[in-house]
Amino acid sequence: MKIMVTGGAGFIGSAMIRFLIASTPHEVLNLDKLTYAGNLDSLAGIGASSRYRFVQADICEAGSVTPLLEQFAPDAVLHLAAESHVDRSIDGPAPFVHTNIVGTQVLLECVRRYWDPLPADRKQAFRFLHVSTDEVFGSLGATGLFSETTPYNPSSPYSASKAASDHLVNAWHRTYGLPVLVTNCSNNYGPYQFPEKLIPLMILKALRGESLPVYGDGLQVRDWLYVDDHVRALYRVLAAGRIGETYNVGGHNEQTNLGVVQTLCEVLDRIATPRPPGIDRYEDLVSFVADRPGHDRRYAIDASKVGRELGWQPLETFPTGLEKTVRWYLDNPHWWSRVLDGSYRGDRLGLSARAHAGTVS
Repeated sequence: MKIMVTGGAGFIGSAMIRFLIASTPHEVLNLDKLTYAGNLDSLAGIGASSRYRFVQADICEAGSVTPLLEQFAPDAVLHLAAESHVDRSIDGPAPFVHTNIVGTQVLLECVRRYWDPLPADRKQAFRFLHVSTDEVFGSLGATGLFSETTPYNPSSPYSASKAASDHLVNAWHRTYGLPVLVTNCSNNYGPYQFPEKLIPLMILKALRGESLPVYGDGLQVRDWLYVDDHVRALYRVLAAGRIGETYNVGGHNEQTNLGVVQTLCEVLDRIATPRPPGIDRYEDLVSFVADRPGHDRRYAIDASKVGRELGWQPLETFPTGLEKTVRWYLDNPHWWSRVLDGSYRGDRLGLSARAHAGTVS
């Protein structure tokens, strides 16, 4: 089987490719534009595999995508290419609209034109798996879970762009018959994550003895999913999911943002030595800062469908996954130091809208 992975140099995409090369016999084509968050160092261990190929290309450019589809002749496309950081989408929505909406439409049309004339057996077996987020559903109250039938109610430019891309994928199935699958996942974490995200950002700030900024009161709730658990779920959906269906993928690990940072500090206290000068406990570095505009209060995933139909369950608890993550960042400064040598140095993003944001609920 040949699988094209878009966004394969990103966090989840690179984890997906490492899994495919290490645990399956499939051939993999990695199509990635290599934006700021794309990092081929995340794939250094598999770059020499005869079953792996990388091409730098943009999903928004049909003239690049179409020849790759014709040359590689995939049996499946795993679509992970996306702009993904909420704070960046607040500062600048345009790249999110361009990549997540326009790019998905261009990719879908290129794939449809490739798929339509395939021989009947290959056409029937082909799959297009679109990887999305639980943020498309908006914010939950104190109780309840997002299901596959929860109405969309996105809050940020990022989540609105992903909601639009989900609708496009489903429209290409209903209108043209393209055999699609959609997944909506909760917050991912683990090794190789770009340090604008909460967990790696807090780890690296703590190791440098810097303030650990927590938005608002820190009681926003997220469901945390270890990235290796996520890619196993994606593979199960690709292999056995029902065409046209959506599958929610969550870690069964609801945590407040403050609780995440406090637990991370406890892990660092135990395993990260020596501490920065003058720091008795890493939790002493925690500070509270102005909340993000439009910050959703709670996300929580009902992942019973993917468990019931496809037999998937997460293997990591939050404590085990978090400790693995912290140990990886401690053991791999060469990876994250190269990332921080670029344009991003851990500064806060997403403040540009605050003057016009009004009251944040």
